[in-house]
Amino acid sequence: MSTCTSASAELGESVAATAATARTWLLVEQPGPWGPKALTSSRLDPAVGRELERLADGTGVRVALIRRPGRHADLHLPARHRVFLAHTAPGDSWVRSDTVTDPAELAELDFTALGAGSHGGFGDLHAGPPLVLVCTNGRRDPCCAVQGRPLAAALAAADGPGTWEATHLGGHRFSPTVLVLPFGYAYGRVDTRLAKEVLEAAHSGRVVLDGCRGRSFWDRPGQAADLAVRALTGEDREGALAVSRTVPEGPERWTVRVGHVDGRAWDVDVFRTAAQPPRPESCGGALGTPAAIAAERVSAVSGRS
Repeated sequence: MSTCTSASAELGESVAATAATARTWLLVEQPGPWGPKALTSSRLDPAVGRELERLADGTGVRVALIRRPGRHADLHLPARHRVFLAHTAPGDSWVRSDTVTDPAELAELDFTALGAGSHGGFGDLHAGPPLVLVCTNGRRDPCCAVQGRPLAAALAAADGPGTWEATHLGGHRFSPTVLVLPFGYAYGRVDTRLAKEVLEAAHSGRVVLDGCRGRSFWDRPGQAADLAVRALTGEDREGALAVSRTVPEGPERWTVRVGHVDGRAWDVDVFRTAAQPPRPESCGGALGTPAAIAAERVSAVSGRS
C-alpha cells in the first residue's frame, strides 16, 4: 500500500522551502505515548498544553514535546522535565536548558521576548552537542514512527545525548524528518548516512544542502532564497547569510534579498505553485496539492543588503 512518503518520493517532490517556521523553539521533555496533537494528548496536563499553545501563538515561538529514543509505554509522570529553548537567528543562535518539576511553570516565560531572541535569563547555556530532533509521532502520521524511530535509535547510539524524538516537525510526507538546533535547519527523507553528515557539519557550524528543507527562522520564500544562494555560492557556514527583505511581486511571487557577512548580496526571484498531481500530505488523508515554493533566478546586486 502506498504511503504519503512513498507517493511524495515517487513524484519527485522537492523538500526545499518546506521547513516549519519558528524563530525560537521551546522543547519540553514528556516521555510516554503521544496523541495526534501531543500538547493536549499526552501525559502532559492538557490544560498546560493548551496554555503554552495560546501563549506561543503569533510570537515566533513553536512548542514541541521531546523524549529520549526507546520504548515509550511508561505510565509514570517524571519528577523533572528537561526543557530547551533554542533561538535560530543566523550568527546569533543559541540553546539554553533547564529542568522544571511542573511544565506549568513555563507559562511565566515572556513568549514575545523569546521569539525576538531574548531568553530572559532562562536556564543555562547548553554546552553540549547540537540538538538533533527526529519526528516520531506515529499517532499523527504512521510514517513518522515507522521511519523516524529507527533513525532516532541509530543516532542516539552513535551520538548519545544530543538526539531526541520530537512530536511534530511538519511535512510527514518527507519522513524521516530531522531538525538541527540551534541553527534551525530542517531535513527530509533522511537516512543514517545523511543524518551523520548533517550532524558532523553542525558541530562546526556548517549546513548540508542535501535533503535540506530550509531554516526555520525564515518564512518559506526566505527559506527558498537562502538555499538558492547557498547552492550558487557553495557557502555552508550557518551564520554567513541572512534574508534582509522580502518584497511581494504578486500573489504567488516575491523578490527576496539575501546578504552575506562580507557585504555581497543577491536578489532571488521566488514563486509558489500548487504541487501536481494531487498526493496525500499525510497517510490516510485526502489528496491535496501542497504549496511548492522555489527559486527561479538569483541575481547579484552591488553594495550591502
